[in-house]
Amino acid sequence: QAQLVESGGGLVQPGGSLRLSCAASGSVFSLNGMGWSRQAPGKQRELVARITSGGISVYTDSVKGRFTISGDNAKNTVYLQMNSLRPEDTAVYYCNKFDELLRVWVLPWGQGTQVTVSS
Repeated sequence: QAQLVESGGGLVQPGGSLRLSCAASGSVFSLNGMGWSRQAPGKQRELVARITSGGISVYTDSVKGRFTISGDNAKNTVYLQMNSLRPEDTAVYYCNKFDELLRVWVLPWGQGTQVTVSS
């Protein structure tokens, strides 16, 4: 069973940057299909970015041009580079594998990493 460990969150001022990391263990890792979601207090989980089975990066509209998803198969790690951060990006960020057919996340959730954007 895969285990996911997210890290890299923190407190940052508006306009700042953070790089989140997600280390996967316990299963054969493939960057394709991995993605990031976030959940703010009182809100539903929101898909932020993912890499499709074809290797294409897709983003929710609110982060396009500011966030970049990438990864390293050799290190079993997926990243989320977040630039020009806004207060509305404040949330707990999680990585997981996204099943494009069922449209669901398929691995056990990690603990997530808190991102707080505030002056």
